[in-house]
Amino acid sequence: MASNFGTLFRISTWGESHGPGVGVVVDGCPPLIPLTVDDIQHELHRRRPGQSKIVTPRKEDDTAEILSGVLDGKTLGSPIGIFVRNTDQRPSAYTEMQQAYRPSHADYTYDAKYGIRAVSGGGRSSARETIGRVAAGAIARKVLQHSLTGYEALAYVKTVQHLHAEVPTGSALTAELIESNIVRTCDPVAAEKMIALIEAIRREGNSVGGVIECVVRGVPPGLGEPVFDRLEADLAKAMLSLPATKGFEIGSGFAGTTMTGLEHNDEFYMDGQNVRTRTNRSGGVQGGISNGEEIIFRVAFKPTATVLREQKTVTNTGEDTTLSARGRHDPCVLPRAVPMVEAMVHLVVADHFLRQRALR
Repeated sequence: MASNFGTLFRISTWGESHGPGVGVVVDGCPPLIPLTVDDIQHELHRRRPGQSKIVTPRKEDDTAEILSGVLDGKTLGSPIGIFVRNTDQRPSAYTEMQQAYRPSHADYTYDAKYGIRAVSGGGRSSARETIGRVAAGAIARKVLQHSLTGYEALAYVKTVQHLHAEVPTGSALTAELIESNIVRTCDPVAAEKMIALIEAIRREGNSVGGVIECVVRGVPPGLGEPVFDRLEADLAKAMLSLPATKGFEIGSGFAGTTMTGLEHNDEFYMDGQNVRTRTNRSGGVQGGISNGEEIIFRVAFKPTATVLREQKTVTNTGEDTTLSARGRHDPCVLPRAVPMVEAMVHLVVADHFLRQRALR
């Protein structure tokens, strides 16, 4: 099972949703980076369940324990081990799923691949696996902030089903604005409509999806490998490895296909000693390499597969049946996916930053 990510800044996540706990091993983190458990805990709190009325009510503190690689608030350069214990397991909610496959879940495909699966909570296919990613992303963020002035990644909910947020430009887009509402969108007016929609969908026992957009600032030109490990290719892999993702686009994305070359090209100009572009339809990446502009991309998340309504399915012995899911689930994954998207950005950019530093 491929549970590793990265080349120089490498992570390995482990653990099942309803096992003793989940965690991550981070290898390749440079020494002498300031790091405390609070740096990690802040991001885990943004990801954890039970944080608002529009996410799963599962009660987990998601308390991180640093097991290795840090001494007196600084990284040692050795592997960093992080452990988060599971404390609110309810395997009884998954009894029916031992035989009946949940529609659009990984139940059938895991059986097809391995011949065995952790039924409770979906095991490794659960979004609880992302705890390790978010913890590792917090470390990668510290590495980048230690080395790159002005680095930040700001993800936010852009759409929930048919509702769209108006995105402020420039310095008006801040982490404080995004965190000011429980949807984690950048538009307070749209936030109220999104909350009402998610609550209505939850009452119906249904779910809804949408799009998260991310703006990455402070990335210098030159990061990314020009062929198979293009920066946007690694970002795409990172995002599409997250649970419930179904699409990725960067810069103009699919909308760029309706333009001509003259309309789409980003013209260059000199800003003092810096090469800049007048527009940013490239999304901050050209030829697979960062050009110093903001990196802007979008990720599509499908509606949560678990819905509390009866659906047709089959059993693991090939019989037709119906299934009404139980348990505690997000009616919309987007609010909790925002820190997951940011974490994967940090991991990709940190890895390419270290690769570029090794090249020079």
